[in-house]
Amino acid sequence: MVEVMTGALAASPKHPRKQPLDSAAMAQLAAAACDDRKAREIVLIRVDEVAYLTDWFVICSGGSPVQVRAIARSVEEKLEEQARRRPLRLEGISEGRWVLLDYGELIVNVMGAQERHFYDLEGFWSHGERHAYEPMAEIP
Repeated sequence: MVEVMTGALAASPKHPRKQPLDSAAMAQLAAAACDDRKAREIVLIRVDEVAYLTDWFVICSGGSPVQVRAIARSVEEKLEEQARRRPLRLEGISEGRWVLLDYGELIVNVMGAQERHFYDLEGFWSHGERHAYEPMAEIP
């Protein structure tokens, strides 16, 4: 019997098989994708010990709807390429004011500055373990 894998788990030349990433590594990868598109105030919040909804939130800001969409697409592309994962749900991409990418164990919120201030997700999840994003040093 031959098992054919399709969808998010299928291997291809563009997407070779890799070990699955844990939720912390996925959060770091998503934050790096946000940083690639110059997102502002990238924050990671670990909530697995205080909520059953997800393990991690990544929250960042974009300066315009165009940048918010670009950041969200960067996250989607990087997680698909490097972790072979697609979001379970993707909301708000057409408006570009608040894009939510739900990967199950990771939820990425890319927000405009006004939306971020108004909804204050960091305050709402303040009982979680907050981590500021630290970009990895580039090798010369």
